[in-house]
Amino acid sequence: MSIQPAPENLAQLEADAVVIGVDSELSTPAARQLDELTDGLLSRLLQQEEWKPRLASTFRLYAPAGLNVPLAVLVGLEDDDYPVAARAFRAAGAGAKAVAGKPRGQVAFYLDPSWDAEAHTQAIAGALVGSQGQDLYRTEKRFHPPEQLLWQGPQEAFSPGAVLGRSVNQARQLVNEPPDVIYPESMAQRVQQWGAESGLDVEVMDEKQLEAEGFGAMLAVGRGSERPPRLVVLRWSGGPQEQPPLALVGKGVTFDSGGLSLKPSGSMKTMKCDMAGAAAVVGTMLAVARLKLPVNVLGLIGLVENLPSGHSMKLGDVLRARNGTTIEVLNTDAEGRLVLADVLSKAVDLGAGQIIDLATLTGSCLVALGTDVAGLMTNNQPLADQVTQAATACGEPVWPLPMFKEFGELMKSDIADIKNISEIRWGGTITAAKFLEHFVGDCPWVHLDIAGPAYLEKPKPWIDAGGTGCMVRTLVHLLQHR
Repeated sequence: MSIQPAPENLAQLEADAVVIGVDSELSTPAARQLDELTDGLLSRLLQQEEWKPRLASTFRLYAPAGLNVPLAVLVGLEDDDYPVAARAFRAAGAGAKAVAGKPRGQVAFYLDPSWDAEAHTQAIAGALVGSQGQDLYRTEKRFHPPEQLLWQGPQEAFSPGAVLGRSVNQARQLVNEPPDVIYPESMAQRVQQWGAESGLDVEVMDEKQLEAEGFGAMLAVGRGSERPPRLVVLRWSGGPQEQPPLALVGKGVTFDSGGLSLKPSGSMKTMKCDMAGAAAVVGTMLAVARLKLPVNVLGLIGLVENLPSGHSMKLGDVLRARNGTTIEVLNTDAEGRLVLADVLSKAVDLGAGQIIDLATLTGSCLVALGTDVAGLMTNNQPLADQVTQAATACGEPVWPLPMFKEFGELMKSDIADIKNISEIRWGGTITAAKFLEHFVGDCPWVHLDIAGPAYLEKPKPWIDAGGTGCMVRTLVHLLQHR
């Protein structure tokens, strides 16, 4: 999809559709122009409260007077709860989604030219995300990305916005693919191809290499499947040679049946999304390479299937993780933390200066924070503050949960060093994080439980249901501002 500047004068625009940002004061130039061309139509709409320009709300005008376009979509810009870049992403996504119902050649966007380049970058990313759906295998597509965007805004935002939107969409695509298409080996192959095309250094470790290096916890999770695990390590060396890399670690359970602790069918039907943490790491690393950011970053994704069979790990098994920690298994559906245990240990040994892991780890996080907010746990407050600031700027909210030592006491085992699940129901998101803390040593670390926002059961005005690409924009923003 190419992006070209849009003419300042709406009357000179020739396109298949136009998206115009509107607030209650008609303060944007395009809204004022459209109001004049339509003899005060927008003013009357607002005065008569036929439409309120709340953020991401839309209103369609067909063949509006004075415009050489068959469809104009008004999109609301008003919301004081989010920073401008976050509002820009949602507004553009809603506008793009509103025109994506049929194939179109050129779609023009006139949102708010007073936004800075960063907000326009987020808006362009939002337009790409909003026009792409989860309908990968539908004969009749519901979503049709336009062939070209015409954009009113700074041209320096065009390329970064396109990169960011494409990278988020690739993360979404990985999540939305069915589990018979995306499994450990196939996902590793796809990531290897995308990474090489983007300039990343990519290493894939197979099950023999993992066994030789002592990935006992991760291999145990994958034992029940005929498809063996893979570890993918992505490297981007854009910073000074002496700069320790930031490591991004992603949980990549390509399908989670629960193992012998089998999930009910209703809980299993969306478990292709249990690799959303890994997908977010992939999307971020692709964006970092395409943007050629001057930082050193490692991306590590542990890929397994968790299935029941005669080879599956059993309740009562004791595993030896890569760093030597012994783990008593009390629930085979608490498997993501076992995968992350070994991958976090690998990140430490690769010289990570800081670590951020992402995982759809616990249902408890949805109970605590709902479906729109990620849980944040840490051993290093300055790093947590940086992540929180980036997430807030991008409109991907996170919320801190406490890491008191009492939660760690709940994870002690009588026959091993630790157990993979507490024997009480309460604080499950935090006890899972305390488990992971055993594998990062003294390295500054943030754990993001994205079980809620990684996958949408129902669409939002600015994005289709399915995979969201959650936290890709946040991590890219964090790396851009280091």
